[in-house]
Amino acid sequence: MSATKKMGRVSVPELRARKGGEPIVCLTAYTMPMAQRLDEHCDLLLVGDSLGMVLYGMDSTLAVSVDMMINHGKAVMRGSKNACVVVDLPFGSYQESKEQAFRTASRILAETGCAAVKLEGGAELAETIEFLNQRGVPVMAHIGLMPQQVNTMGGFKSQGRGEEGAEKVVNDAIAVAKAGAFSVVVEGTVEPVARRITETIDIPTIGIGASVACDGQVLVTEDILGLFSDFTPKFVKRYANLGDEISKAVGEYASEVRTRQFPTDEHCFGVAKKGNLRAV
Repeated sequence: MSATKKMGRVSVPELRARKGGEPIVCLTAYTMPMAQRLDEHCDLLLVGDSLGMVLYGMDSTLAVSVDMMINHGKAVMRGSKNACVVVDLPFGSYQESKEQAFRTASRILAETGCAAVKLEGGAELAETIEFLNQRGVPVMAHIGLMPQQVNTMGGFKSQGRGEEGAEKVVNDAIAVAKAGAFSVVVEGTVEPVARRITETIDIPTIGIGASVACDGQVLVTEDILGLFSDFTPKFVKRYANLGDEISKAVGEYASEVRTRQFPTDEHCFGVAKKGNLRAV
């Protein structure tokens, strides 16, 4: 009997069922062309609010708007057909109340067609996660280092240090899992604590600067490809240096334009062949 290839996107229940199984592969995607290239390799594409820093040159994610997330979410949905697509709820669009969170999340789901939303926060947002889940909005939680709380955290600092710090992150993980999150991103958390969380809760943990023991991993695509050079976090492994390749290619193009080596006849229309006065 021949194997039957799975049709359609990876679903939220399928990701939830991957707890303790084959690691979940996740990368960020913000545009259609990038989504097209990532789709066959990834189980999950995250339209992260990190696009504010990576694409727009912002100092943090705080100024990213709901409209920005929707537009990029639409682009990623158009560029993918296999991966589950999750879109971030941006800062200020859900923290005020669970009702505000539902309005924002339902709009994002409806206008992009994505499968779920992600929000940052632990025990303090458990009620919101439960509220959304009960109303048909799948939620990926995000604990540990939370970029939207960069000001209160005092910068981009690793979390889970010391007994008190460790207990806080672990309790946050337990709270969001109990509230109904289908998975949780664990960011910038010391390895033993991330490992403990993964062993404690019954939903998949997606690590970023956490632990190889997590149920999956996520990184910013531009970081691993060498396309974002402002800074490189400790937890990033660079798999290519496409930024250098782009600079080299553009330099060659600029040189050929300035020396009239480009375009040649093969790149032009209506060029008369040698010995023939008629244009072709």
